[in-house]
Amino acid sequence: MVSPLLLLLLLLVCLASVLSEPASSCGAKEFPSRDGQCCPMCNKGSFVSRDCSDVLGTKCLPCEEGTFTDQPNGLKSCSSCSLCTGHGLVTRQKCTRTSDTVCGVVDGYFCLVSENSGCSLAEKHSQCKRGQQTKEPGSSTANTVCEDCPHGSFSEDGLNCTQWTECSENERQETDGSSVSDVVCSSASRTHIAAYFSLGLFVVLLIAISLKAYVVPFC
Repeated sequence: MVSPLLLLLLLLVCLASVLSEPASSCGAKEFPSRDGQCCPMCNKGSFVSRDCSDVLGTKCLPCEEGTFTDQPNGLKSCSSCSLCTGHGLVTRQKCTRTSDTVCGVVDGYFCLVSENSGCSLAEKHSQCKRGQQTKEPGSSTANTVCEDCPHGSFSEDGLNCTQWTECSENERQETDGSSVSDVVCSSASRTHIAAYFSLGLFVVLLIAISLKAYVVPFC
């Protein structure tokens, strides 16, 4: 036979376990108050001004301008709206009492870190170097992808690679092409004229020196 004292101890243990039930015992639309009661949550766009009691329900107040709550809650204050003040960021959707600001990126930038409020960190698109071309242009979510110019082509601005110029039969190649500069061609006839001119100038100079050497002894 169980003694009355043992029954009393069991009753006290059960009562203590009931009183110490965790907050998770509250319903999906309830929150635990400081007194351990399960109070109805406030709707999104508002916050708890006063917990419920045995005779009064939860008192809710609307979020002030610049703050928000986007879910039913038991919060004592609303969250501050995000600001799109980072470099390359712009406001795509303004903050309301029920939703946070949505930030996007300006043209020429892409998002590095994306959150619920949109983009929180942006970076400027990379510019391809000379000798490279743009394989994939940058977007709002991805950086520019560059690739080296294949042999036989060049790029001076880092945008597109252009094939080296092929000198014609009447031209000769003065300078080889590289990844950053084109082949330089010159007219073969002009080359010959320049050669003849140089040769003629040399001959005239040689004659002048010879005449000077010949005339000097007779002075």
